[in-house]
Amino acid sequence: MNQEELQEARVNPEFLSYLKEKEEEVIETKSIAGLYEVLDTLFVLDLDEQRIHNVYQEILKVAFDSIEERLKDTKKLSLDNDDIYFIRSFYEHAVEKWSVLNFDGARELFFILTQIIEDKKLSDAMKIHLIACANNKDMDAFYEEDVHHLDVVDNEKYGYFIHEFNFDEEEYLSKNSKLLDEQYNKLKHLLN
Repeated sequence: MNQEELQEARVNPEFLSYLKEKEEEVIETKSIAGLYEVLDTLFVLDLDEQRIHNVYQEILKVAFDSIEERLKDTKKLSLDNDDIYFIRSFYEHAVEKWSVLNFDGARELFFILTQIIEDKKLSDAMKIHLIACANNKDMDAFYEEDVHHLDVVDNEKYGYFIHEFNFDEEEYLSKNSKLLDEQYNKLKHLLN
């Protein structure tokens, strides 16, 4: 959408009415995919910040309830279907905590992600995030020093996540295996 089309959508009463109905429907049905569709639309159109916050809070409620059920079932999440939205919500919440220097909160969420994601590449990326938080590394420094900045993401499923680094991931994880073991022992109670 260009700027003119965005402005038209922001003031189009039919579209805004449809968006409001859709928002109410997905909140009622607890559709994580629908909630993200509404959230992304609200972001793109730069609509009411409180409304964006409310939809995001609904996403977190749905995601936390679903993740809790998954932990009970010990079934891991894939990057398919609604699973990707559950992973995305936990990841975004972890990054949000990290960005305000809540290392412990971010560390806990990244730890849970390392335990519930079946995709090795993404699970390893979450371990790298966990290591950074365990070392109280500022998110900006992590992003500037450790993240490989791609022009194009190879697989769009990874597009929501930082997953490419300026070092060999396997070697880095091996070098930090003791720290990861310590984190597992400190945080494994979160899996019960």
